[in-house]
Amino acid sequence: MRLFELLNLQHFILYLFPAFIAVLLLALALGYTHFRGEDSEERKKRVVGTYPSDIEERDAPFPLILTLVILGTVLWGVGYILAHGIYGVKI
Repeated sequence: MRLFELLNLQHFILYLFPAFIAVLLLALALGYTHFRGEDSEERKKRVVGTYPSDIEERDAPFPLILTLVILGTVLWGVGYILAHGIYGVKI
């Protein structure tokens, strides 16, 4: 048993929100796989190149989830550099 009961609630919330965010990101990734433009459907169908074993290359739109992951990584890296460099905070 813990000395402070509030720690149980705090740890539960800290476990719950990242899981909730992960589920939302997965739903977003499955629901909107890419930014849709005027020529998105045509780009998904047109074969640009063919490799051995009949592997076909297409110039399809970039997946939205990968865009979010790359953007989040870059923002976290910049934030880490600023927090660590300017404020001397160790994360």
